[in-house]
Amino acid sequence: METETFVPLKGHCTCKTITYEVLAPFLCTNCCHCTWCQRETGTAFVLNSIIETSYFRITSETKPVLIDTLSASGDGQMIARCPKCYVALYSDYGDDGTWTTYVRAGTLDDEGKKRVRPDAHIFTSTKMDWVDLTGEKERGLPIFEASYKRKEAWGKEANERFNRLKEKMEAAKEAGGASKGKEEALPPSNINRETD
Repeated sequence: METETFVPLKGHCTCKTITYEVLAPFLCTNCCHCTWCQRETGTAFVLNSIIETSYFRITSETKPVLIDTLSASGDGQMIARCPKCYVALYSDYGDDGTWTTYVRAGTLDDEGKKRVRPDAHIFTSTKMDWVDLTGEKERGLPIFEASYKRKEAWGKEANERFNRLKEKMEAAKEAGGASKGKEEALPPSNINRETD
C-alpha cells in the first residue's frame, strides 16, 4: 500500500486522554509470544505494529509517560503509557531507538483493528500451549521459534522503507550522534518524546 494514498489510522488509550495517528502503512505487525511480553501484558502475546517514528504522532495535548523497562535482549525498551489509565500505547526498543515505534495494535480504533493482521509470529517456542497457529501456517504466515531477520520476514516495500531509515540512522551517527539525527528525521508536528 502506497503512503500517498494511505488513510491514517487512529488510536487511543482506554480513557482517551492519549490519542495518536499513524500516517503510513505499518512496516510489519508481529505477534510476539515471548515470556517477557506475556508478563508485561498479562496475556498470551502482544501485537506490535512497527512504523517509522516520523509517521507516528501523538494528537492529544497530554503526552504519555515514558517508562524505561528491561527487555530480554538486554537493550531495554521505553514503554509509553497514559498518565491516567496507564494503558501501554507503544514502545521504543533498544535496537532502533526512537527511529521506529512499536504501536500496541490493540489500542487502534475499531476501523484500524480491521486493517491490521499479524505478519509474523515470533518467539513461538515459548507460546502458551493452547495457542494454535495451524490456521496462520495455512495462510502462509511466517512463524519463528525466536526472532527473525527483517530481510527474510518483511515485504519488499517494508524492507525498502527500513533501508532508507537505516541510511538516515547511520548518517545521524556519523554527524555526531543518533539523537541529532532522530530529531531531524521527525517532522515538527510529531510526538514529543519528553515527559511533561
